[in-house]
Amino acid sequence: MAGTISLIEATALKGALSKFVILDARPKADWQAGHIPGALSFSWENFTRTDAQGIQFRTFPPQEMAAALGEMGIDEKTPVVIYGDADTSWGGEGWAVWVFAWMGHTEPVRILNGGIEAWKDNALPVTADGPKAAAKTVYHYTLQPQLDISTAEIEQRKSPMVLIDTRSTLEWLRGRIPGAVHIEWTKFYGGGDRHPLSPSEFRQLLKDNGVDTAAPIVYYCRGGIRSGYAWMVHRLAGLPDARNYEGGMEEWWKLSGK
Repeated sequence: MAGTISLIEATALKGALSKFVILDARPKADWQAGHIPGALSFSWENFTRTDAQGIQFRTFPPQEMAAALGEMGIDEKTPVVIYGDADTSWGGEGWAVWVFAWMGHTEPVRILNGGIEAWKDNALPVTADGPKAAAKTVYHYTLQPQLDISTAEIEQRKSPMVLIDTRSTLEWLRGRIPGAVHIEWTKFYGGGDRHPLSPSEFRQLLKDNGVDTAAPIVYYCRGGIRSGYAWMVHRLAGLPDARNYEGGMEEWWKLSGK
């Protein structure tokens, strides 16, 4: 049974740091410059690569991801808090949340509402010190393939689905998956701390763009990062499970022939 995914406020996290492993989803250089005390770096840039087919930004395969998490002292029963800034990380905190859901993480995964900005706005401390080395463990994953989707499934579309392209307008104009709706990923957060839209705001966003929330929804971008953020906001809104096309346009261009 997969764990729950929900927000945690900065003030609540302050008194519960010891109860969680904290993951900083910003670029590693930002983590090095200053992070929540004890936080580990978990940037998508360090857990993706170009695969054998030449497709960029592919998330590590589950067995390799499990090994990397185990090296960090994380197993499937570890309560985790993830934060970013919904900016320099390109929504990497959402991708990280999606990874844990995809891996079948059994314990709660929390997202720091407002990320590092909310933490700083509450005058809470940051540090450049590296965390203490954690004891290595074994991550036993139970893959949730229904949270991803293949290029072949999108091409065939044997059942109705709504494809939402979360890339920039310029990227969208240069080419997209036929039939997709364009909602740039920056529409999925708001405020000075770039917090995820509330459930009502999110539902209104989809309604304003003509999206039928009763239909299966697939989010995509170039390589599953920005779309992972949109997927996270969808999940927080309590709607039926959506899918993140992890391969994104990089895979579509390589494999679809369209």
